[in-house]
Amino acid sequence: MCSAKNYRPTDVKRGLLLQVTVQVQEMAPKKHGYTIGVDVGTGSVRAALMTLQGDFIKGAVKEIGTWRPRGFPDFYQQSSTDVWQAVCNAVRDITYTIDVKMVKGIGFDGTCSLVVLDKKSNPLSVSPNGEPDQNIILWMDHRAVGEAELINKLHHAVLQTLGGKMSPEMATPKLMWLKRQMFVKCWTQAGHFFELPDFLTWRATGAFSRSSCTMTCAWTYQIDANEKKGWNIDFFRQLGLEDLAENNWEKIGSEILAPGEPCGKGLTKQAASEMGLLEGIPVATSTIDGNAGAIGMICVKEKIDAASLSLDSVLCLVSGTSNCHLFSTDRAVYVHGLWGPFYNAVVPGMYVNEGGQSASGSLLDFIIETHEAYPEIRAKLTSVTNLLFSNIYDYLNNLVDKIAQKRQIPVDELTHNIHVWPDFHGNRSPEADPSLRGMVCGLNMSSSEEDLAILYLATLQSLAYGTRHIVETLQAAGHKNLRQIIICGGMRKNNLFVQTHANVLSMPVLRPRREDSVLLGSGMLGARAAGVYDNLRDAMESMAGTAFITEPYIKSNYHDRKYKVFLKMLQHQKEYRQIMEGAA
Repeated sequence: MCSAKNYRPTDVKRGLLLQVTVQVQEMAPKKHGYTIGVDVGTGSVRAALMTLQGDFIKGAVKEIGTWRPRGFPDFYQQSSTDVWQAVCNAVRDITYTIDVKMVKGIGFDGTCSLVVLDKKSNPLSVSPNGEPDQNIILWMDHRAVGEAELINKLHHAVLQTLGGKMSPEMATPKLMWLKRQMFVKCWTQAGHFFELPDFLTWRATGAFSRSSCTMTCAWTYQIDANEKKGWNIDFFRQLGLEDLAENNWEKIGSEILAPGEPCGKGLTKQAASEMGLLEGIPVATSTIDGNAGAIGMICVKEKIDAASLSLDSVLCLVSGTSNCHLFSTDRAVYVHGLWGPFYNAVVPGMYVNEGGQSASGSLLDFIIETHEAYPEIRAKLTSVTNLLFSNIYDYLNNLVDKIAQKRQIPVDELTHNIHVWPDFHGNRSPEADPSLRGMVCGLNMSSSEEDLAILYLATLQSLAYGTRHIVETLQAAGHKNLRQIIICGGMRKNNLFVQTHANVLSMPVLRPRREDSVLLGSGMLGARAAGVYDNLRDAMESMAGTAFITEPYIKSNYHDRKYKVFLKMLQHQKEYRQIMEGAA
């Protein structure tokens, strides 16, 4: 039986996190018409109608469910039927008042989640308890930790593009788990395994093509600038997954297209009817949600006439439930503990390295909602007399300012005696160690609102130190040109989060003026698939728009000292493990 609680992660709790409400603007369409972007996040589907110049017209959000089967705490499952219905409802909501003949293309992105269909292309359960519609293993599901460890012990050459280690959040260990743990009920019945973004394009067009973004970033497909590409049969054979090679890799994909290239013959008659659109509308090859965010913002400028920065000087930070860090280069650079280099995964003709933190917005939620002061603050925010704060983050940011004024010290220095290591859900980068856990040093027996505010600030800072840890690893590997950060996702609305990143990394942080870079990125894909732009790069440069800029303001070495403590906490956690294992 499924647990009674239908788990809905943080991105649907508040507008601050991934669920960003698209600004509704009543405006006449440009002469070229519209493109649609659809983003399937952790807990919601979001769709946006926009002009072919990138101006948002209307948006819609539909929640999707996540289930945690009873007795399996690391399992997170979804339903592709539920997801697709939400997609169709969201698209209908944004198009029912317009002439759908003006819709020129549609693009999709989604989380790195594994979708399983049977041989008749119907949902096939991935649940050990057999719930029939639960056929998606969500990205944050860690059931395959053991399989990831076995894969990493092989030290196979394909792991080089994964920083030397495969995460249990990726598809391959989850496939291995399904074969080992659900061989009869799932593996032998399976007809197709999809990355969620590729499932969306298949469901829309009937085409079984996959994206070079999804396949290289999460499935070990190999491709480089010389167009040398393919699956590594030796790797799959060592894992006992060589049967995936049958019928020219039919179950996991043999036709791999670049993001933005047209899929099949466009919308099928059925999909068009479900969405309220016209049959044959071009559908773009999809991307992972974080990569869509990078596509949508990497070409943004501070102002229209500003000089363009070299794209290899920009770190794209997609921040919501988790953090995704993407850095594009003209050459292949291998970085231990980071994913990539992946070719044609963000910018056409460029490689991308990717780091990440498994919990960011979700970690802040956990820190806040488990604190003793939380119920009192929540009651204040829901009171009819509250006219100042729309969410708890605004409240805490204001409280942090007041505490700093009262103590007559800079806001950053309120955390002098409290330190956080943020990997409560394991480390994705650069340690690539899902077994790492969170740490807090400096707690006392007080549980006031002020204590929560300072703990919250220390957690924000720890996430910024995590970004710095990734950046320094990139720089040590040869990425010396990094000059600025561009941020999108729900956390871009948190001014303290943005300012903290600027201060900790001593770099300006740009926030795109367009409300949602992830949806914009998917809209760019749709515009490219429709042939409005000759290539995806042209769409990116034409539709990105301008940005707000946040400069660092703290000049002391305070964050240098805090960062040293941050790294010491990692060292100590490793030492504690050695002691407990009898190795020290």
